[in-house]
Amino acid sequence: MLPWLDPNSTAFPPISQALDDPNGLLAAGGDLSAERLIAAYRQGIFPWFNPGEPILWWSPDPRCTLVPEQVHISKSLRKAIRHTAFDISFDQAFSDVIKACAAPRNYSEDTWISTPIQNAYIDLHQRGVAHSVELWQNGELTGGLYGIAMGRLFFGESMFSRSTNSSKIAFAYFAKQLQKWGYALIDCQVENSHLTSLGAQCIPRIEFQQYLAQHLTTTLDHPWQFDIDKEDVVRTE
Repeated sequence: MLPWLDPNSTAFPPISQALDDPNGLLAAGGDLSAERLIAAYRQGIFPWFNPGEPILWWSPDPRCTLVPEQVHISKSLRKAIRHTAFDISFDQAFSDVIKACAAPRNYSEDTWISTPIQNAYIDLHQRGVAHSVELWQNGELTGGLYGIAMGRLFFGESMFSRSTNSSKIAFAYFAKQLQKWGYALIDCQVENSHLTSLGAQCIPRIEFQQYLAQHLTTTLDHPWQFDIDKEDVVRTE
């Protein structure tokens, strides 16, 4: 039987109790308060549920992750970065980014990024926990992503693209910037072809837990501003 969370506590069941089918489902219920979300991420747990469902909490095994210095920037993406005119920023339009991520995709009218989810992460952003990346072309927001930063880890949530390669360019810049700042890992949660094309790989959940134990206690003191340029991103080692 799936455990239901105590509404008066932010405690979660041990992740070892997560189901195999569906992979990683750990618990249901609770709320989307900042306190509960922060407690969840610190244990490698994240919410994911469709509108009309109870809040569902997940910790899949294996876990899709990316080490920032291992981001894969293909020849075609390097060319796009060099020859595309754009500006890139952190935290200039968080609400617009999460709403864009919630918009229906070409392949589906459904979205799991409901209004309650949006409001919860906007609250985390206002607390300095959630951050966004924005890619601008001719003053228009054309791509980006958002997620949670804790210690030397970044927990990616979603990305969007309104023009060719815009989300990939944003992610490449983002990963290179995190590498410069000393981040150890980007959590990508669940594998998909878009992420694997950028270098994401799946690791056992127990290995992901080791990253949590080792890197959540470190505090990185840096402004959320890009201080790298195109050549830093496209340079091959």
